[in-house]
Amino acid sequence: MLSKLGLLSLTALAPVAWGTTYLVTTELLPPDRPLLAAVLRSLPAGLVLLAVLRRMPSGAWWWKSAVLGLLNFGAFFALLFIAAYRLPGGVAAMVGAVQPLLVAVLASRVLGERLGPVKLAAGAAGIAGVGLLVLSADARLDAAGVLAALGGAASMAAGIVLTKRWQPPAGPLVSTAWQLVAGGVFLVPVMLAVEGSSMPAFTGLNLAGYLYLALVGTVLAYWLWFRGIARLPASSVSFLSLLSPVVATAAGAAVLGEGFSPGQLAGLALILGALVAANSAALEFRSRRPGKARRREATGSASSPR
Repeated sequence: MLSKLGLLSLTALAPVAWGTTYLVTTELLPPDRPLLAAVLRSLPAGLVLLAVLRRMPSGAWWWKSAVLGLLNFGAFFALLFIAAYRLPGGVAAMVGAVQPLLVAVLASRVLGERLGPVKLAAGAAGIAGVGLLVLSADARLDAAGVLAALGGAASMAAGIVLTKRWQPPAGPLVSTAWQLVAGGVFLVPVMLAVEGSSMPAFTGLNLAGYLYLALVGTVLAYWLWFRGIARLPASSVSFLSLLSPVVATAAGAAVLGEGFSPGQLAGLALILGALVAANSAALEFRSRRPGKARRREATGSASSPR
């Protein structure tokens, strides 16, 4: 049980790191350059990883890496930063909280994972909890920002399910490198067409923000994330993304020196309840696997390693 909880805890560090994205974007990055931020978060890190790891895709994994890179990084990063620039962090987080439900539905269709009432209820509770936690009465809605947030949630949901279905042949870090490069290559022409080729005058704070997002928020976080997806049910792991708005709210409160209101505390309780309910299935899934393996050995059947 400790090892299973340890795996979930390590995977949870990914959305914890992502929860700092909104604060870093608003406080450290140049204004009004969301696509530049997306490119600098993905492409340089991916190229450095490829140079260090020295392993390229082969066969079908050229196009599969391109598809996963587009879903998990290219399209997702672009839409994420557009939402971050156009919406208050709370609204963007609220819209993005639909992702676990999207993953649960897709996983039931594509992966055969069970879509039961517990996961549906946990998904609804997660959305309600995020709403209580981050929404303010004067929250400003922007149609383009809301569509970007929804599109980002759908893109990442599809990426999670396909990552689980295809099971990359290399380790999570190598697969992350392939996808980062593919996503970054997709983003470059989009950035040039939308934002132009001129570069802002980067300050030391700007560079620190980009470096943090690339190394901690991307390389480290996605290595842990893909590692968790490979070993746990995709629909359960996706609920860990609800930790991102929790961290975003806590980070913002720490910077502003504010505490949590009773409504925010209620939202936090709903989110934690949703996480426990959804991931109890992941622990049960892991605990059944050794028994199944022993039964296969007893009947003399064998399976190839994944």
